Amino acid sequence: MATTLRTGAEEGAGLQSTSRQRPGLASPGGVPRQLAPLVQRPRVGGKFIFAGDEKLYVRGVTYGAFRPDHQGNEYHDLPQIERDFAQMEANGINTVRIPHTMPPRSLLDAAQRHGLRVMVGLSAEQYVGYLIDRKGAPDIEALIRGKVRSCAGHPALLCYALGNEIPAPLVRWVGPERIIRYLRRLYQVVKVEDPKGLVTYVNYPTTEYLELPFLDLVCFNVYLESPDRLEAYLARLQNIAGDRPLILSEVGLDGLRHGYEEQARSLAWQIRTAFGAGCAGVFVFGWTDEWHRAGAEVDDWAFGLTDRDRREKPAMQAVRRVFAEVPFRPRHWPRVSVVVCTYNGRRTIRDCLEGLGRLDYPDFEVIVIDDGSTDGTSAVARQYPVRLIRTENRGLSQARNAGLAAATGEIVAYLDDDAYPDPHWLQYLAANFKRTAHAGVGGPNVPPPGDGRIADCVANAPGGPVHVLLSDRRAEHIPGCNMAFRKAALEEIGGFDPQFRVAGDDVDVCWRLQERGWTLGFHPAAMVWHHRRNSLRTYWKQQRGYGRAEALLKKKWPEKYNGTGQLTWAGRIYSRGLTRSITVGRGRIYHGIWGVAPFQRLYHPQPSTLYSLTLIPEWYLSIPVLAALSVLGLLWRPLLLVAPLLAVAILVTLVQAWVSTAHASFTSLPPHARARRLTQRSLTALLHVVHPIARLLGRLESGSRPEVWRAHRSWPRPRAFARWTERGERRQQLLPRIEQMLRARGAPVRRGGDWDRWDLEVAGGRLGAVRLIVAVEDHGAGARLQRWRWWPSVSPPWRFLILLLAGLAVAAAVDAAVVVAGILGGASVGLALCAAGQCGAATAIVERAVRGVS
Repeated sequence: MATTLRTGAEEGAGLQSTSRQRPGLASPGGVPRQLAPLVQRPRVGGKFIFAGDEKLYVRGVTYGAFRPDHQGNEYHDLPQIERDFAQMEANGINTVRIPHTMPPRSLLDAAQRHGLRVMVGLSAEQYVGYLIDRKGAPDIEALIRGKVRSCAGHPALLCYALGNEIPAPLVRWVGPERIIRYLRRLYQVVKVEDPKGLVTYVNYPTTEYLELPFLDLVCFNVYLESPDRLEAYLARLQNIAGDRPLILSEVGLDGLRHGYEEQARSLAWQIRTAFGAGCAGVFVFGWTDEWHRAGAEVDDWAFGLTDRDRREKPAMQAVRRVFAEVPFRPRHWPRVSVVVCTYNGRRTIRDCLEGLGRLDYPDFEVIVIDDGSTDGTSAVARQYPVRLIRTENRGLSQARNAGLAAATGEIVAYLDDDAYPDPHWLQYLAANFKRTAHAGVGGPNVPPPGDGRIADCVANAPGGPVHVLLSDRRAEHIPGCNMAFRKAALEEIGGFDPQFRVAGDDVDVCWRLQERGWTLGFHPAAMVWHHRRNSLRTYWKQQRGYGRAEALLKKKWPEKYNGTGQLTWAGRIYSRGLTRSITVGRGRIYHGIWGVAPFQRLYHPQPSTLYSLTLIPEWYLSIPVLAALSVLGLLWRPLLLVAPLLAVAILVTLVQAWVSTAHASFTSLPPHARARRLTQRSLTALLHVVHPIARLLGRLESGSRPEVWRAHRSWPRPRAFARWTERGERRQQLLPRIEQMLRARGAPVRRGGDWDRWDLEVAGGRLGAVRLIVAVEDHGAGARLQRWRWWPSVSPPWRFLILLLAGLAVAAAVDAAVVVAGILGGASVGLALCAAGQCGAATAIVERAVRGVS
């Protein structure tokens, strides 16, 4: 029986949000005007940028290039700079981008006086040609180092941009790998001179394929004149950015060709679309129509918010209005019930509830379900204005169902007790629900900084909660620590399945919703901070629990698993902790004819089945088998030849784990702590080995067959059956019905694929199964002859092992190695009997189902 405790000022009110002052003209960048002298250096926090504890949405404008003076100084007119910056401040702009020239420190001082931050360009694109022609090349690193030193640590500095749009033909000539190494080297130069400075590179769609995981934030110049196309492309860029902030470093429209009113309208929807898509900022191109390039004034376009005399255009009013709305314009928001399920979560739930108290959302409640905690979790929850419901310990799914029953909102959002949300979490989720028909929406979960060295490694290891996307905006799976659903949709499918007590319930509910025809969405900015395990013991325990959940999922959803028993997602898994095949190539870049495609992308081929063997947990069973055979080599010398195979298997496993950590990002390490990074990477590689072993053990622990199978046995041999009927069903009707009957008997049923010569497969266990094929002869007037045939099937890896052991046993017997022959023969016979028993159980239940079809 559940006990409900109500706390707070009003019964049932939940943790209600209070009205908050939106950052607008009075507080550029979220910093009050009286604090205009900027004292907090920007830092990256997941998908956003922060100054101290305040989120900093970049509301920026590009500034320059201008005609230089006789000494080559571009930003020499300080009085004009002061006037421009004052005008920017008055219009809600909080950031200035200097795209091509390193500005003088006096410009940064002026920006600081007006509460503006500056993105400075280091112009690395100007030196790329020296990668081809080295003769007379300057010391590029020294040049970059000098530029950084001139402004390192300045309070007005937002970030350094290594370069701006290295031309695609030049990248194609030099090769993307050399360009990536070049930019990484310059990144390290910047970090040496200014360790706390943020570093980016301003890319554009034509070189989208450049993989730059070392950057602190991702910037793209994007000019698309359709809201739908821009929104779709931003979703793609967000997936490229991963857990890092995405900033549109240039958007705009030429007022000369399109008209000033159309420029204003276009800029308004571009900015709204960018922030609605979760961007951390936008730079409008540009501030003024005064623009200089290659020794001449550019006068054949007018992208500026002001003309050459700094008179404001209609675009300025539109930009000022939209910037004041960031991240969303005021609207009617649906009521949301946030459900936090906890079991002995005293250590982390305080952070969770504190984070919920900082949510910027007008209408929500918080419901805490204490699932029988014994560590005083409820005492902590009572200190916050939440609805607390205490139950006996019944498992995670039951707790989530209790939250669903108590929810008063039309949207139910689930948050783990070891996670806390970004202040705009609910806004991004609700906005996605309002503009789509999705039944559920999820977002990323990002490890918070400061959790410790092991937690940092776990964040880069496999097995964490991840999202699986069918497209850039549609999801196949959203993780349980950050998922929200329409309450009506959850109630329609009966809530969460109670058999999933610890994990797997989120996967199951996603599949059930999609089975009913619903869709799931994903919003990259609906972010929560999620603590990772901070010890090897807890990581091992977590992964074993996930393995047990996988076994339950396989029993319920056998069609989601392939012939080797591995889960086959239809979508793509997004995680920085994925274990990668050592045989995956560098991918292929789509350049277009003559390299002129405006969107040039990188495509990674899928590894073949043979090369994917090392990615499945069962691969780790081969190592003890080879080790056992090597030990038997002490009794029968020919088996010593297995020892090199054992060494290769171990080496491949270790190399694969090491390769998988190549792009690991450790937030707890400074950029140049190479020795510590080596230690961290080694520990992360170890976790890549531990993960599949723990998962495999968990799956084996839950691998027992249903009770109904133990009462039925049959000889596992091929059989055929035919039935004449005057009113028989067509094959397309008959197969779904027999599948339903098999499932009703608790049988794990898998449908044949496009290339299979069988219709249904019923697994009797890990070793054996039965395959069924159906044919129907139509004799007219409803008369049909139904033909059924089924036969046993042993899993190919186990069949190979049985035959291998049998062959070795015979060879040992011929060589008079009686003990070895007995051991190997006994193992072969034991596995064969086990496979036969599983095939027999499956045969019995198939035969009963077929004969039971009326």
